[in-house]
Amino acid sequence: MRGTFVVFEGGDGVGKSTQAGLLAAWLAARGREVVRTFEPGDGEVNARIRAILLSPATAGLGPKAEALLFAADRAQHVHELIRPALDRGAVVVCDRYVDSTLAYQGAGRVLDAASVAQINAWATGGLVPDLTVLLDLDPVAALASARRAGEHDRIEAAGTEFHARVRQGFLGLAAAAPERYLVLPAREPVAALHEAIRSRVATLLDERADAPGRLIP
Repeated sequence: MRGTFVVFEGGDGVGKSTQAGLLAAWLAARGREVVRTFEPGDGEVNARIRAILLSPATAGLGPKAEALLFAADRAQHVHELIRPALDRGAVVVCDRYVDSTLAYQGAGRVLDAASVAQINAWATGGLVPDLTVLLDLDPVAALASARRAGEHDRIEAAGTEFHARVRQGFLGLAAAAPERYLVLPAREPVAALHEAIRSRVATLLDERADAPGRLIP
């Protein structure tokens, strides 16, 4: 039986990696095979693409080239890691996926949303997450948090207006398909966010009949 695909989305500095790690540990403790991964850059080929995308040295990279490089990273990621894991029944917990490109390059860079979506649908073979957890936070606060954590890449440096468009892009995607999203305020305590996420994931796994027995939050 096909596995379950859970993605964490949101702006920089909202705590995606923290919550992805907590969810992966909770699932593993309950006997599930868990593949925790991220975009861009998880894999030998992907790491090279990530270096181009995020380095301040590539400040002249055009928006369309940027979007295509993210799609190339994603195509390799799905081919090499995500799809095989799902095919063997694992739970894949991923930090960023297609929505990040739709929000950052579509809304943020003001590229045609339909074109960006089409490129990514082709790159992924139409693979859509079973659940997307969107951690929402005002971009000024999120960027301040990212800088405190020592993160500072080319896209993070794009400015608050860019990141405000990105936030609205994410919220628009969630509003268009609410049954597939869990939108949470990222300012909530880490433990409270984890509880809400694991409850939703337990319900999802029960609904999919994807595990023996019942997972209790």
